[in-house]
Amino acid sequence: MAYPSVDKLQQTLASDVFSYAADTKKAAGRALGTLVEIMTYYTIRAWDMRDHIVIERALPEFGNPQITHNVEFSLHPIVGKEQKQIASCALPITVAKIKSEIGLLSGFDAEHLNRSNQLLTSRDTRRNSCVLAENGSGMVVANIDAHSDERVEFTACKLHPQPFAVFECKRVGVEEGMKKGPQTIEKAKQGAYVARAVSSLQKLRSRSGEAIGYIESSDGTIVSGPLTETIKTIIDSHDGGLLCNFILTVGVVSNHGNWFTSENQNKELRVLAQSYDWLLFLTDAGLAQFIDELLLHPVEELAAARKAFLSSYGTGQSGSNRFTKVQMDNSADAALQYYFKSHAQEVEGWYNVISPHSGTVKKLRDELAVLGAKNWKQIHGL
Repeated sequence: MAYPSVDKLQQTLASDVFSYAADTKKAAGRALGTLVEIMTYYTIRAWDMRDHIVIERALPEFGNPQITHNVEFSLHPIVGKEQKQIASCALPITVAKIKSEIGLLSGFDAEHLNRSNQLLTSRDTRRNSCVLAENGSGMVVANIDAHSDERVEFTACKLHPQPFAVFECKRVGVEEGMKKGPQTIEKAKQGAYVARAVSSLQKLRSRSGEAIGYIESSDGTIVSGPLTETIKTIIDSHDGGLLCNFILTVGVVSNHGNWFTSENQNKELRVLAQSYDWLLFLTDAGLAQFIDELLLHPVEELAAARKAFLSSYGTGQSGSNRFTKVQMDNSADAALQYYFKSHAQEVEGWYNVISPHSGTVKKLRDELAVLGAKNWKQIHGL
């Protein structure tokens, strides 16, 4: 079913799903934001990057570490990996129950263990990218691979604290019935500042207005040139000086109201496009298709995800949310993994590349794969 704008989609959600809420449109708007994050997360997972992901992590500015910024998804080098299988035990599955099975935790003192984090809760809700322990050397993150009455299989990875990529989701624009206000451009400026501040790659403008990349190599030589060429040089390089503090920044923008498109860019979109290395526009059609198949005209393969969504958002009753980028119902997770993997080509078509001009989603996926496969132990001198 086609929707003429995101506003119309939001109105449909407000009337069909959130009729119980005191402010139906606000409830639907918040749910749209959550759905964009979930779509982004499962898209990254479909690119086989799951074990690199940390969710909602504070990252320091390059050269100014006392200032940090939270980012939705950061992708980190894997410096250690263990695949484990344990006999099923009474839920929840906590750090205390599995720590003796994980050799990667041997280098962490007791005070560095995140004892409150549960890999799987008593309500059969998994914690995506569950941080088991963290100290200055990095973090150990676990993800469930399989769960049955007999056993639990999971993968634990030791991740370096310095990521090689970050993803941020931004909904910008003006809702129907609202006047354009300063908060919309301020939100874009905030995202733009973070995108420019966390990486060692510095961005300048030549006198002609061309975007120039500027970065220092391990021997102190300055590498500079047109931005897209400089980024390619860094990604193709094995120079630890170029790579160790470089972060590929990716913004995912979705419309907030029938306000702009990837072809009809407004000020907010232009601000973001010149700041992120990659800016993807999640089209209205892509967002509408996923929500339509999940909620409004549900398809069978997303039945478990729909059930989890409605149990979290569709009743108006308070309780533990089982449908977020962090906490996800176990059956819903399996359904979403299958959907995004089996519809990978179609899903990639939901995103338009705003910048770089010559970019494609496949090229971004390939760059992430190249970065993930680097010899990060050597790069970071481990």
